[in-house]
Amino acid sequence: MSRDAHLSELGEFLKARRAELSPRAMGLPESGSLRRVPGLRREEVSQLAAISTVYYTRLEQGRIEASTPVLIVLARVLRLDEDQRDYMLELAGKENARPRRKTAQKVRPPMRRLLDSLTDTPALVLGRRMDILAWNSLAAALMMDFSQVPEEQRNSVRLVFTNPAFRELYVDWESSARNTVAFLRMEAADNPDDPRMTALVEELSDRDPQFREWWGAHHVAHHAMGTKTFRHPVAGDLTLDWETLACPTDPDQQLVILTAEPGTPSHEGLCFLASWAATNQPSADAAG
Repeated sequence: MSRDAHLSELGEFLKARRAELSPRAMGLPESGSLRRVPGLRREEVSQLAAISTVYYTRLEQGRIEASTPVLIVLARVLRLDEDQRDYMLELAGKENARPRRKTAQKVRPPMRRLLDSLTDTPALVLGRRMDILAWNSLAAALMMDFSQVPEEQRNSVRLVFTNPAFRELYVDWESSARNTVAFLRMEAADNPDDPRMTALVEELSDRDPQFREWWGAHHVAHHAMGTKTFRHPVAGDLTLDWETLACPTDPDQQLVILTAEPGTPSHEGLCFLASWAATNQPSADAAG
């Protein structure tokens, strides 16, 4: 993504955020006249931020760069959460970008060993673009045998939107898919010059109208933790907490682990799945 594209993206992000705010919620008087756009008008945002309407308009149009103090004020006015604020600053070039790596990623050996040691916990390693770099046997038993997916297509976002079997695993697929798009949005800001990221977004936008709609909404979030409920054909419904652990020597690799609260039906189901996987499922990825 070029600098101009980044500024354009920033403008679209600001536009999407102000569309979600009502004058009443912001303490502004309601005129009663019909509004041509949802949410706040540009002049209302500029009034609240104490900047000129012309300046803010040019910012939304991607024609100018904003200073950090102005962006901080806009984050407050638009009620951005921490993830959204970080994303906005990243687009504006106000955060130190991580070094851009162009080579193909491979799971680091220490991460591979840690992954293999988790025999009773589903775990996988995600790289840039949420590519699936490696997994253990219980993750394969829970989700799918990732070795059957061509390596260039082994991406968690692509699977969520294009693989019917993967999609059926989620009891609340829409919520999981929306969150996945928000995670990918944040990844795109961290890797603005990644042609594979651009190709992935273009592919999914062409193939899936829901991805295209949610991508256009510009919601962002860090891929950190959460809860998912899986409907597994062998173990039944499993409500699992997931959490990501960053590799200290390579922040572009993250270990994702899924656990269940002890004593719950989900924990019992996960233990059963681990026993079943020991004799019925392929072993963990050996290529990573």
